[in-house]
Amino acid sequence: MKKLIGFLLISVYASLVFGQKGVDQIRAELLDSESNIVLVAAHRAAHLNHPENSIPAIKAAIEMGVDILELDVKVTKDGIPILMHDRTIDRTTTGTGEPSEFTYKELMKLRLVHNGDTTKEKISTFKQALKLAKGKVLIDIDIKTDKLDPIITEIKRQKLEDHVFWFDNDYEALDYVESIDKDFMLMPRAYSYEMTDSAITRFQPELIHIDFSFYDKEVVELIKTNRARVWINALGEPDKLLAEGKEDEALEGLLKHGANVIQTDQPAILIRALEKRALH
Repeated sequence: MKKLIGFLLISVYASLVFGQKGVDQIRAELLDSESNIVLVAAHRAAHLNHPENSIPAIKAAIEMGVDILELDVKVTKDGIPILMHDRTIDRTTTGTGEPSEFTYKELMKLRLVHNGDTTKEKISTFKQALKLAKGKVLIDIDIKTDKLDPIITEIKRQKLEDHVFWFDNDYEALDYVESIDKDFMLMPRAYSYEMTDSAITRFQPELIHIDFSFYDKEVVELIKTNRARVWINALGEPDKLLAEGKEDEALEGLLKHGANVIQTDQPAILIRALEKRALH
């Protein structure tokens, strides 16, 4: 488990002037598993009004005041990390095929698609995302490739190791990340109490991603006792309730056992709901 880091004066000043926390405060809150602050993660950035995993979606999420950008990272044929969720580029771009079949230059000829409509936006690179996040938010790297070295290289090139954490249900991938740099933050996916216990023993992670099938007081206590944060998704029904203005009902289900990181497709609504309850 990594140590808490202090707030930098410049980050405090920025939070006072612009109303945004800054990455140092967010990281300190993340590493305080007993904090009553609930962190908000924007799923594929703020993609309701912008293409998912795109530069406009990232900028919009940061402006909303999210704490974490959840971004899906793949690698091109020539080793450039890009943002792309699906196995293929068919749904989200004007092209077809797998990203790893194309060079970076070839992919840059395509345009992103949003809700079926072609936009002017190009596929985003992980390099661009890191630059936008610097000093402002954390990035949850949802690993979508077995080519991890180019991603690690870009993080280290920009000296932003403290801005990211790595998510996967493939524990060998997380083992590899940790073998490269033991100070990288990790978020293993667990599917049961027993798997949660195993992940804690194996990684001593900063966060653990659980789901509603085993979300109860016992698993939350296990996670928090081991100084980690509890990540749960609002994707689906909770987000639907938020969009319908049923904040109390949505938050009751999400927070009832003590989850303290929420991933959502409705970041603006969720942040407002939490702020009204002094939880963000």
